[in-house]
Amino acid sequence: MKHAFLSTLFVIAITIPAQSGVIERACLTADRSAASVQLCGCIQSVADQTLRNAEQRKAARFFRDPHEAQEVRQSSNRSDRQFWDRYKAFGAAAETYCG
Repeated sequence: MKHAFLSTLFVIAITIPAQSGVIERACLTADRSAASVQLCGCIQSVADQTLRNAEQRKAARFFRDPHEAQEVRQSSNRSDRQFWDRYKAFGAAAETYCG
């Protein structure tokens, strides 16, 4: 009985995908032909290492509205400039690790 219960839990665990992050969800729902679960998951992993949660939410909006990224990039606001520097580092790391 215990073995059957553990087997059932294992099957459930491998069939239910891990909860995805905001970057991964934005990546998967963006209308881009290269988007895949593997690529978007990798990008999320890099985001988890380089961006805070609030920064990830902000960056995820860029998938829906690329113009917002342009506005942040050109902003004279100090916090936007600091965010943009971290966002560029995230992008470079994602390109390196996720290819």
